[in-house]
Order: sequence, then C-alpha cells, then structure tokens
Amino acid sequence: MSVGAAGGTGAAAAADAAGAAAAAGAAPGGGLRRKPAERRAQIVEAARGVILREGLGATRLRDIAAEAGVSVGTVTYHFESVAEILNEVVVLETARFYSSIIAAVDAEPDPVAGVRMLVEPLFAATDASDEHWRLWSDYWTAVARKPAVAAEYVERIRVWEACLTRTLRRGAGGAFPALTVGRASEVALKLAAYSDGVATQLAQKAPGLTSELALEWMWVFAGHETGARFGGTGTGVGRSESPTPE
Repeated sequence: MSVGAAGGTGAAAAADAAGAAAAAGAAPGGGLRRKPAERRAQIVEAARGVILREGLGATRLRDIAAEAGVSVGTVTYHFESVAEILNEVVVLETARFYSSIIAAVDAEPDPVAGVRMLVEPLFAATDASDEHWRLWSDYWTAVARKPAVAAEYVERIRVWEACLTRTLRRGAGGAFPALTVGRASEVALKLAAYSDGVATQLAQKAPGLTSELALEWMWVFAGHETGARFGGTGTGVGRSESPTPE
C-alpha cells in the first residue's frame, strides 16, 4: 500500500471516528461534552417542546435536533424514531405531573381524600394540565396506530391508575361501601378511561364543558362505582362522608 493510500485510509477512519464521537456527545479533542444519559434527556426535553408546539404529526427528527441544538445524527444515535422519543417524553411527563401527587396520595389515610387528590389536578385550569393532556392526546393517537409503541412502557406510564387501584383497595368495603377489593383494578381502569375521555373533550373545547363541570361528572361516576360521597368540586380535599341512606 502506498503512503498516499495509507494516508487516505487513515483520514477516512479518523472522520468516521469523529462522527461517532460527535453522535455520542464527545468533543473533537476527545473530551466528553455530555454523558449519554444527559444527551438523551436533552433530546427528550427538546422533543417535548416541539411536540407541544407543532403537534406529533408535524414533528420530525430534524425539528427535534434543531430544538436540542444537535445534529440529526446525534438524535438517531440515541433514538431509533420519533415514536421511541415520544415514549420517553410521556415517561418524563408522567414523572413530572404525578410523582408528588402519588407520594401524597399513598401517605393519605383517607381513601376518599386520596381519590380527590388524584382526580382534581387532571382538571385544573392550568398550563401544566393543558400541556399534559395535549401530550397524552398525541400519545394515544400514536399507540392506536402502533400498539407495540407502548408495550415496554406500560408500567412506567400507568402510575396514576396503579395508585388509584391501591387507594380503592384501602377503602373497599369501608370508605367505599359498594366496592370489593377484587373490583378495585377494574374500577380504577373505568375511572381512568372516563377521565381520559372527559379531559379530551375539555381539551377540544367542547361547548358548555368547563373544568368545574368535568369534576362534577367525575365525582358522580366515582360515587356510582364506589358508593362514596365525594361532595362538590373545589381545590380543597375534603374528608370522606358516609353515604346517607336512601
């Protein structure tokens, strides 16, 4: 092999190595700019912003890369597709929106108060609630088209329903006189499905539907399934009330 050919081969190899290093987050001189976990988190955060602004259907890898200030190659090094990134966005959103709520509910001795603590934030007229439902709406659309998208993320994103199941079990036969322990997971799924539907209508500005009315509907539905009286709407969490005999 000639010296010239060897030099050319070496230059190509160096270029390939530099490209791989850049994708992994390493600086050209060999210093690490960001750890892989940090780079992934940066990309996911950027994707959240793009999806909220443009909608999932209009979001492309190049949009996410531009938002994150990295190359498309860096994005594809860490994620195979927008669908994979969306899963991580929803996991991030779930942790941010629910973590403190779930910790408080698990520590709450009154199961009825616990249910109120889980449900009320879903229908709060806040930017956080609005963004939460917009992201979930896009996620449901993606999962409906490709169910496998969510398969490995089920436990990480259904934490609200899991917490509700635990809360219902604590009150079964007591605070929730119409509920048995065996039906707790079924009722939790019903309440999750109902809240998702009501929230979607609320997000779509259905005529006459307000956050207050949505909560009233939730309390009626929850009362029917559990036998508990949840009282009126409001931000405060009231203690359970024993049902009044008919």
